[in-house]
Amino acid sequence: MLERIHLAIVQEVERHGSLTAAAAVLHVTQSALSHSMKKLEQLLGTDIWLREGRSLRLTQAGQYLLVVANRVLPQLALAEERLQQFARGERGVLRIGMECHPCYQWLLKVVSPYLAAWPDVDVDVKQKFQFGGIGALFGYEIDLLVTPDPLYKPGLVFEPVFDYEQVLAVAVGHKLAKEDYIKPGQLTHEVLVAYPVPTERLDIYNLFLTPAGVTPKRHKAIETTDIMLQMVASGRGVAALPRWLVLEYASKMDIVPVRLGRDGIAKQIYLGARETDVGIDYLRAFIELARKPVAPIDA
Repeated sequence: MLERIHLAIVQEVERHGSLTAAAAVLHVTQSALSHSMKKLEQLLGTDIWLREGRSLRLTQAGQYLLVVANRVLPQLALAEERLQQFARGERGVLRIGMECHPCYQWLLKVVSPYLAAWPDVDVDVKQKFQFGGIGALFGYEIDLLVTPDPLYKPGLVFEPVFDYEQVLAVAVGHKLAKEDYIKPGQLTHEVLVAYPVPTERLDIYNLFLTPAGVTPKRHKAIETTDIMLQMVASGRGVAALPRWLVLEYASKMDIVPVRLGRDGIAKQIYLGARETDVGIDYLRAFIELARKPVAPIDA
């Protein structure tokens, strides 16, 4: 009764706004498309769309069908892709989504040896999922999610692969550079340079400043790590980053890491995957490789 083409039609009409445009994308005639959906409506006993002038509006049943289409069609496309890869004797593509900026620097250390160990697997890194990685996993847009803040949901598995300490990066000549550790109140007169992320998602705020009721003198958003640390080295601000990342840049810039709080801020990088996929050999191998110590990369 309900076929893949019906789901594709609902999805494309919603995406492009008309039966004509959807028919062109799906390479069918508009009359064939209309006939197919009319027949489905008769079999289901309910309308999928309501006409409002020249436009179509999904009914409640149509909205439900669209949700199903958005969930099922990517799974079918992925299944077909993998089956074709098996037929060609290939392993597949490992699609990795990023949910944090500095994680990309760490990921570079893992990808290089992985590609050498798995020559028949391609790796595609997608950085657009800054904080939409869970949806991307459920939507089959990615296979692995790199994140320091796992959100446990039924059907997903998160495994810790790398421990690190969040520290404050300051210029060598900065007054805070000689401190054993930083107290929240010491940042009230500092310009805090950070990635363009909501403050509630930044560890320096939710684990250090906010609990103490402290805000920095000014918050400045910078997109790239290189520019951020150039700003720090020139004395124009301070930044909270992983210790390993600060140390790598310290070999080329006049910056040093200083502990945040007496006990420091301990963090982990996690790899998240769909529960049904964790047994795939090349995906499992990436997780295991990510757990091993890796040589530092040039900053």
